[in-house]
Amino acid sequence: MRRTLRAALESGSVAIGLAACVVRTVEIVTVTRSCGFDFLLVDMEHGPIAIGDAASISVAAFEAGLPCLVRVGGPYAPDLARVLDCGAEGVVVPHVETAEEARLIVEKCRFQPLGKRSLPSPLARLGFQVPPAAEMVQRIEADTFVVAMVESAGGVAAASDIAAVAGIDAVIIGANDLAADMGHLGAVDHPEVLAAFAAVAAATRAQGKIFGVIGVGAALLQSHALDLGARLIVATNDINLLIDQGAAVAQTLRARTGSAAPAAPR
Repeated sequence: MRRTLRAALESGSVAIGLAACVVRTVEIVTVTRSCGFDFLLVDMEHGPIAIGDAASISVAAFEAGLPCLVRVGGPYAPDLARVLDCGAEGVVVPHVETAEEARLIVEKCRFQPLGKRSLPSPLARLGFQVPPAAEMVQRIEADTFVVAMVESAGGVAAASDIAAVAGIDAVIIGANDLAADMGHLGAVDHPEVLAAFAAVAAATRAQGKIFGVIGVGAALLQSHALDLGARLIVATNDINLLIDQGAAVAQTLRARTGSAAPAAPR
């Protein structure tokens, strides 16, 4: 039985996700499930993943019963509603700085009366069947999950207004970009950055929306996420998972065998 991300969060669960940034094939769905993650985030903002890749992964995830969100390029990206048409359960929109941008996202991603999303061709999420328009809208809207990402000092200041927009389900912080915008490049642990996290978390929760984080390392998850009530956590991405675990395995074996690491390429 499929369980949507919305249903999981409405039950009070904390949802932990894996981001696909490099792997462009449906095998990432199996990896995500086998690792025990609750959802998959397909990243079209950074890296090689294109709309066709995102569509294939989204449909495979749906058939596997795994919630799948797609991150697009920003509030003005042309693929906001298209990733939903192609099978994604939800959309993550980075670089949201104003309530006006949040309303634009809702306008593009939500059907009437909340938004003005165009009625699509037959949808994979409905088995490519074509129910009456009103039924189709009701069924799709019941699952669709719209996430605004705050990644700047301006976004922090407007967090309450962004979260208040009807049709926005969650507000998550992009940790590294926020730290950089605040003048603390690479220092997500800076007290001013933590204070910004706390401000966004409080503003989001006060509006009855889900607070979440992405780009927060394991050492900071308690202070920057769990202590602030985060319930949508993108824990890591595919390439970091591979490199981190691969490096740990290689280091362990070299320590046991006494073999030297290969010289770095010039």
